[in-house]
Amino acid sequence: MRVLGLETSCDETAVAVYDGAAGLMAHRVYTQTDLHEIWGGVVPELASRDHVRRLVPMIRATLAEAGLSSSDLGGIAYTAGPGLIGALLVGAAVGRSLAYAWQLPALGVHHLEGHLLAPRLEADPPPFPYLALLVSGGHTMLVDVAGVGRYRVLGESLDDAAGEAFDKTAKLLGLPYPGGAKLARLAESGRAGVYRFPRPMLDRPGFDFSFSGLKTAALLALKAAGPEPQARADLARGFEDAIVETLAIKSSRALAATGRKVLVVAGGVGANARLRARLAEVAAAGGARTAYPRAEFCTDNAAMIALAGEARLAAGERAGLEVVARARWPLAELAAPGG
Repeated sequence: MRVLGLETSCDETAVAVYDGAAGLMAHRVYTQTDLHEIWGGVVPELASRDHVRRLVPMIRATLAEAGLSSSDLGGIAYTAGPGLIGALLVGAAVGRSLAYAWQLPALGVHHLEGHLLAPRLEADPPPFPYLALLVSGGHTMLVDVAGVGRYRVLGESLDDAAGEAFDKTAKLLGLPYPGGAKLARLAESGRAGVYRFPRPMLDRPGFDFSFSGLKTAALLALKAAGPEPQARADLARGFEDAIVETLAIKSSRALAATGRKVLVVAGGVGANARLRARLAEVAAAGGARTAYPRAEFCTDNAAMIALAGEARLAAGERAGLEVVARARWPLAELAAPGG
């Protein structure tokens, strides 16, 4: 099936066309970073309004890039949650309306399912089953992935996600939004071991995470360190090391508990170079390997939504005529296609 995918869950407007046989045919992403930078974070109302402006022209451009018209499509998939409710409603309303006008089946896709399946966009996709570490601005979780729709959440963050902790600490350091990647660049000039922050919840059983306390520790250290550039770089390095080590150790434990031989890393934080290197080490120590989507598919994109939608639409799943979006949508509520 050839599916048009739409993604508007937060501050990226994205459109893609995915073919179940030929693979990804075209995709586009427009990021609203410049729009939200002056506010120091995403403003939901501004995000929604910008999706309204961008989405339909991007659909036209993406179909033109793929050399397709509406009659060449077999269905439409759109992100239905979780995310910012106003932003989600833009994509859901446009996707459902176009499907009705073009007489195509439509389906609302779970945003996190898209991330979990994103590595399957690659030429050599990891085979099922695998362990997935999803690390983004809004979510941090370890998921045992047995197949499409067959997910078992092993652990998740009890408060801030890893990406959120990166962004908030970057703001404390005076770095502009979005700050996570900028903190990582600052950490490159930092010295290891000058600051040693706690590794949250490593002394407890299970696979849950907690990162909110790290921000407090970083704030206290920053007040004591003062404004010196090297001290700020050292602090950034210590903070990054704490998050990387926490994610790596929890992932290592989950690999041992599940016996999986592939660790898939998805979400924007998965692009962090130090995290990638450390996860490769712990995976190899357990006789496993790591797999990632390419960098452009680590962050929010419509290619992963079209892929996930194609798997479910091809199995006969369909949305009703109503426009449905969910700001909160537990991954555990998903079932296998056709189930």
